[in-house]
Amino acid sequence: MLSVMIVDDHPIWRDGVARDLAEHGFDVRATASDGDSAARIARAVRPDVVLMDLNLGSTSGVDATRVITGDLPDTRVLVLSASGEHDDVLQAVKAGASGYLVKSASVAELVDAVRRTAEGEVVFTAGLAGMVLGEYRRMADAPSAGHVPPRLTERETDVLRLVAKGLTAKQIADRLVISHRTVENHVQSTLRKLQLHNRVELARYAIEHGLDQDG
Repeated sequence: MLSVMIVDDHPIWRDGVARDLAEHGFDVRATASDGDSAARIARAVRPDVVLMDLNLGSTSGVDATRVITGDLPDTRVLVLSASGEHDDVLQAVKAGASGYLVKSASVAELVDAVRRTAEGEVVFTAGLAGMVLGEYRRMADAPSAGHVPPRLTERETDVLRLVAKGLTAKQIADRLVISHRTVENHVQSTLRKLQLHNRVELARYAIEHGLDQDG
C-alpha cells in the first residue's frame, strides 16, 4: 500500500483529498497545514509521496519541498496547487518536486498521478511539462551540447534522450521495445551514475547536454 502525506492549509480541501485517496487504497499517513509542520511530520512518517500545496503562509510549499526532498531522498513530492503560473511551476521543480498537478484535476487524475509519482515518473498537468522543458532548454549550456558521458551505456543514453523529450516510462518502453521495468532499471542506474535525485534533474541534465535534440 502506497503511503501519502497531504499538506494544505484549507482543512476542507485537505480532508476531502485524504478521503478520496483512502477510498482508492492509499495509506494516508499524515496531514499538515503549514510548511514547518510538514517537514517535521514527513521526517517522522516517511511517506512515499507528499501532496504539497504552495500557499502555506510563513513557510511556503516550495521551501517545504526543498527541505523534504533534501532530508528524505526516498520521498517524492507532487505539488497540488491552484496555480499553474510559470514561476510557481519552475520554483517547485527547482526545489525538487517530482511533478505538478493543478487542483482542477479530477479524482481519477489525482489517483493516477500519485501512483505514477510513487513509481518514479515525472507527472505534470497537461501543458506544464512543456513549459518546464522549454525553460531548461533556454538554460542549456551550448558548448556542452552533444556531450555524452562515457560512463553511460548506449541503452542508458537512449533512455536519457527520451526522458529529455518528456516521454513517460511506458512511452519509452514502447519506443525502445523493452519492458517498463527495464526502463526503470536504466533510469535508476543513470541517476546513480550522475549523482542525481529524480527524473526532473535527469531531464534537466539531458537537455543541458543537448540530448533532447534529434540527430
